[in-house]
Amino acid sequence: MAGKDIIMLTQEELKKLHIIRKAIDGRIKQIEAAEILSLSDRQIRRLLGRVRAEGDTGIAHKSRGKESNRRLPEKLRKKAIKLYRQKYNGFGPTLLSEKLFEEEDIKISDETLRLWLIETGDIKKRRKHKRHRQWRERKGHFGEMLQMDGSHHNWLEGRGPELVLMGCIDDATNKIFGRFYEYEGTMPAMDCFKRYTGFYGLPMSIYLDRHTTYKSNAKPTIEDDLLGRKPMSQFERAMEELVVEVGHANSPQAKGRIERLFRTLQDRLVKEMRLKGIKTIGEANLFLEGYLKRHNERFSIEAAEKEDLHRPLAEGFDLDGVLCVKTKRALRNDFTVVHNKKLYQILEPANTKDVIVEERINGRMYITHNNRALGYKEIYSRPLKEKPKKPFKIRKKYIPPKDHPWRKYPVLPKPDVSILVKTGHF
Repeated sequence: MAGKDIIMLTQEELKKLHIIRKAIDGRIKQIEAAEILSLSDRQIRRLLGRVRAEGDTGIAHKSRGKESNRRLPEKLRKKAIKLYRQKYNGFGPTLLSEKLFEEEDIKISDETLRLWLIETGDIKKRRKHKRHRQWRERKGHFGEMLQMDGSHHNWLEGRGPELVLMGCIDDATNKIFGRFYEYEGTMPAMDCFKRYTGFYGLPMSIYLDRHTTYKSNAKPTIEDDLLGRKPMSQFERAMEELVVEVGHANSPQAKGRIERLFRTLQDRLVKEMRLKGIKTIGEANLFLEGYLKRHNERFSIEAAEKEDLHRPLAEGFDLDGVLCVKTKRALRNDFTVVHNKKLYQILEPANTKDVIVEERINGRMYITHNNRALGYKEIYSRPLKEKPKKPFKIRKKYIPPKDHPWRKYPVLPKPDVSILVKTGHF
């Protein structure tokens, strides 16, 4: 046995050897051995011959300890690791495999790259997390429910301004839509929803979190209590006017599809934009259009039901008049309105005490009453009230009566001025 390599048998090989030894000793038939090991008669005959000729080691696979014929060259391995460290640092194995093929014309499987990067210590071995709750079943129809949220992330990695990605994902098909904005708020949310409807139409329902943009935290007023209604955010009010049912998640896990989408985009999209050198919000949105199209072609799935539940907008429907911020303002007697610390003069009479100020997505502002736009202009001071002029009264000269007390005293004559001048008294 000197000079021969020691071959350690696996548990499965030991079990196989035990059955083969029984067949060699005649304790069981070859056909019985084939049934127990789930092998063909031909394979059993081969194993019997090898064990008889080589002993117990004959049960081991002949390629044991030998280099695989499919093993990739070491030169290719070193090149892939070098490219990862210099150009694709931080890329996951799957994305790295795609980019190596697209950009470098190098075809390596993601699992091979994963093993190489783990061996070199560039990435850590993944831990499998246990599912902590049962997943909600998908909706059956495209357009039945839309999940929408905003993702705050360092999308440009310091090359440009901080951005927020407003994203939408259809619950049934995983089709996505999104756009970058400078902040997460009512106007970006409405603009994103408007653009989504331009592509697909109005969904039946929308699933949101409890951010103040989507759900009002205000206490109900006396009027609300009397009417039996709850305070609504501007976005909720718009959805109600569009007959889109609104649902709110109590935790991030409840809207898992949009959360998983953001994790994917934070990994893949960030690195794609890094390779393109994107620095501005305009460049980011332009790149995002093509990226989302490719993403949908690759990752979207067919809905369980063929019917599309998206509703088209009626021709001439003023969507901008719904997807806007509406604020109730008092109309003063001089037909002026105060809004955002600015003063506006209504140019036409309106028989009302209140008007609605609409701030549109496009930046325009409308002042309306009964869905009718009123003409207005900004002024810088309130018009002065004209005081009514009192009629001028001519005061009559007062002439005292003859029996007035002062008439009792004699009237002294006026002094002669010339005499006073001569005497030097004047």
